[in-house]
Amino acid sequence: MLLGIYRLLFAPAALLLAPYYLWRMRRRGGYAKHFSDRWGCFDRVPARRPGVKRIWIQAVSVGEMLAIGPLLERLVADATLEVVLTCTTSTGMAIAEERYARRLAGLGYFPLDAWPFSRRTWRAIDPDLMILTEGERWPEHLAQARKRRVPVLCVNARLSDRSYRRMRRIRWAVPSLMQGITRVVASSTQDAARFVELGFEASRVSTVGNLKLDITVPPLEPERRMALLTSLGFPPDEPVLLGSSTWPGEESALLSAYQALRNEGMTARLLLVPRHAERRGEIVPLLQATGLTFHVRSTGPAPGLVDIALADTTGELRQLTQLAEVVFVGKSLPPHHEGQTPIEAAAVGKPILMGPEMSNFRPIATELTAAGAAMSVGNGDELGSAVVQLWRDANRRQSMAAAARAWHRGNQGALDRTLRAIHEELDRATPAAR
Repeated sequence: MLLGIYRLLFAPAALLLAPYYLWRMRRRGGYAKHFSDRWGCFDRVPARRPGVKRIWIQAVSVGEMLAIGPLLERLVADATLEVVLTCTTSTGMAIAEERYARRLAGLGYFPLDAWPFSRRTWRAIDPDLMILTEGERWPEHLAQARKRRVPVLCVNARLSDRSYRRMRRIRWAVPSLMQGITRVVASSTQDAARFVELGFEASRVSTVGNLKLDITVPPLEPERRMALLTSLGFPPDEPVLLGSSTWPGEESALLSAYQALRNEGMTARLLLVPRHAERRGEIVPLLQATGLTFHVRSTGPAPGLVDIALADTTGELRQLTQLAEVVFVGKSLPPHHEGQTPIEAAAVGKPILMGPEMSNFRPIATELTAAGAAMSVGNGDELGSAVVQLWRDANRRQSMAAAARAWHRGNQGALDRTLRAIHEELDRATPAAR
């Protein structure tokens, strides 16, 4: 009954929201190719190979694509398995095409969660196992999986504070709409407890840790490091303040913090990496208003030295983070509260600054702060004070960097535990059951 209501409401809701999402797609660009995937026209998947089990993985965007990289490498290296990968955003598709496409059985956009589109896609892909990453949970697709007796595994599963609050309001409906989920492999004990509270059977929920902690960030070779700095317009011997995956309002706060450093006579350069590259049009006027020199990376290499670089590109954050002396993690200053991931900064041993909430990564943010690897700031003024404080104290920066590396090393292992869960579900996914 609840699924019927969901199907009835989905179409008018999709029509109502379509103008906004079409505007966003046009603004971001890159969606024209394979757009028919959204309607279930997923016709690029070859026939199933005899004796090979097919896994369908859905990962939303860049962060999820990068997080599942090690997992994908292990799965596609198994001759008894093949992987079809879908994503939601054009930036996620760009990463998938660049890094994974040649080794996949299929790659495309995730269809709308409506019965005709979902049904057509399930028929085309015909998986033995479906894997949903992080916050992906779609009632229509779960219904299709249940109808076909295909197990669904949620990996790196998490519930942000906002999602948790929303689902608690309709807790009575969660078991019915989500019953297609066979198993939840949560990224933290907090997330696991939330899934159980919402009605998931405790026996179907386990904690394996965060896959993002098992990423390996290849260190920059000296020549590559020098080339990156030069292309940004930075000299090789000056410390860099990085704004990582910033959101509206945070660039202004970082510009103020940078001005505070300069007013104190301290040497530094500022590198801004907005979460959405298409925001360059609103950030450039902010840079112009400072009167400082700046360079926009998408225009090509910097012609000379500049004070500020705007890296309005996709897929470079891991490398750019290694250039930083201190990293501010975006989407964390009020009014934002969800937070972007601090894991990559910790993996390469960088002192971390972040806003007060970080609800999407609360357990990780709490652990990093307790370990002495991160500092929390309440607003833009506190951010400026913290930046000046760290710039004055090289020993503090070094101790925070060492704590970040130690925390990262001590929390790895989620990849192997996730793979065990996948193979356990595959062993149950026999042709007879399907």
